[in-house]
Amino acid sequence: MRAFFILILLIFCLSCSDVYDKYKNEPDYITHAKASDKSYFEAYDKTLKLWNTSFEELYVPTTNGIAHVIVSGPKDGDPVVLLHGMNASSTMWYPNVEALTKTHRIYAIDFILEPGKSYLYNDIENVDAITEWYKEVFFALELNRFHIIGASRGGWLAVKIALNNQNSIKSLVLLSPAQTFTWVKPSTDLFKNIITLLSSKEKQMEQTLESMSSDVDNINKAYLEQYSIATEKDSVNKFIINMKPFSSNELKSLTLPVLVLIGDDDMINTKRTVDLAKRLLPNVKAETINNAGHFLSIDQAEIINQKTIDFLNMNK
Repeated sequence: MRAFFILILLIFCLSCSDVYDKYKNEPDYITHAKASDKSYFEAYDKTLKLWNTSFEELYVPTTNGIAHVIVSGPKDGDPVVLLHGMNASSTMWYPNVEALTKTHRIYAIDFILEPGKSYLYNDIENVDAITEWYKEVFFALELNRFHIIGASRGGWLAVKIALNNQNSIKSLVLLSPAQTFTWVKPSTDLFKNIITLLSSKEKQMEQTLESMSSDVDNINKAYLEQYSIATEKDSVNKFIINMKPFSSNELKSLTLPVLVLIGDDDMINTKRTVDLAKRLLPNVKAETINNAGHFLSIDQAEIINQKTIDFLNMNK
């Protein structure tokens, strides 16, 4: 009889355990960070305090390194993967997570080739290898059917992942996707950014933010500090160089629901992005958000949150 109760207790304990427990221990590169990384990790953690909702950090081992994933929201919530923009890291979602996690379970993944808390072991040779890396992370997290929200470069990645995994993805939300529908065309802001490459780091950062956001003062100072350190640490990687717009046939093959939102003052996209999305994607809703730049998820967080949540709820 005693053995029977022990068995019942063991089964109960196993059923209560979190399937992600094995991913919760901080790796050495975090706990014993070298000096050049320590300040960035401290800035990252400071930004995480802005999330206004509970979360846990996971460190998922993969073939090429460790994927850092921030998980938040109800365990029975509809899963949503968040893919951030260049050098932005998963903390860029600080104005959005509180709203999203009221009904959804979010998984924010740090891109492994840029500053963040993911850690690269082995070189990743090409874009296809990047999408395979994400699939490996999805498998480890036991994500079988989920939505993806991608911002800027993350929007491009979302489309790339979806092209080969439409059965796994419920819908896509593309927030000012970079290099997805058209090439990034020269603009006044783009030329200013190129010119200021010869200026001080402070001037470069000021110009970048002014060209990316319609209201720089609205960006939290903790996040600005982290973003500034990230841009200093990063260099252009071959993945960014190999990004190119998707073909008409590729976009027409995406039959899953897609929401495309761009800012009306976006240096990366124009109205042509919205027009092409409507013409090429079979199941799309696309529009321009007023008073928003490329950082529209920060510039107009409340509007973006509501439109995104409404769309996700329509496509459960």
